[in-house]
Amino acid sequence: MSLKAVFLDFSGVIIDDEAIDRSLVADILLQENLRADDDEYINYCRGRSDRAGLKDILANRGRILPDEYLDRLLASKKQAYRQEIDLLDELPLSPHLGEFLSQLKAENITVGLVTGTPKSEVEYILQKAELAQFFDIIVAEDDLEQSKPEPEPYLLALSRLNLQPSNCLAIEDNPIGIESAKRAKIQVVGIANLYPLHMLQRKANWTVDDFLEIELDRVDRVLSKT
Repeated sequence: MSLKAVFLDFSGVIIDDEAIDRSLVADILLQENLRADDDEYINYCRGRSDRAGLKDILANRGRILPDEYLDRLLASKKQAYRQEIDLLDELPLSPHLGEFLSQLKAENITVGLVTGTPKSEVEYILQKAELAQFFDIIVAEDDLEQSKPEPEPYLLALSRLNLQPSNCLAIEDNPIGIESAKRAKIQVVGIANLYPLHMLQRKANWTVDDFLEIELDRVDRVLSKT
């Protein structure tokens, strides 16, 4: 089989947590005596690492913060994120995620998570959702110098697994993540959890509404020709 590994993004692909994240960013801006703006959030935060998004959204308001100050803001955001998750009656996981991950394992395909979310948040959610056992590798914000859309997150995952891009598939829900994977020469499935299917079709190699629509055999045939 040519397909050796599948990499999933976290926010928007594993879990629908954007409303929580958007609220936490708004809270931080309020603490800085700034008003949140939805368009600004989409432009600077969606698809990017927590650090890159918060740093740039504040810079856009004329706030150039030292790293130590930004670290404190991000630490408080991590704590608040966990508190918000613990208040939920049920985790807002993507439909059929568990079935898809089980299918990958049955096919002996390595499963990775490539995200700009802090590793502590990722691991907390995976443990809480009883999904941690499916993932062979996690590349998270803590591992990275650069955020998506730079290719570094995916290049690091490839390096750790000693795999070629032509043996891998990425699953992303937004243009920033799709660009990151493509710049690493990895083919991408766009899953329409956040953006309409027609918007992702312009960016991704494949587009689906649901994990169960991903045809692994078809992907494998395409990869075998690359």
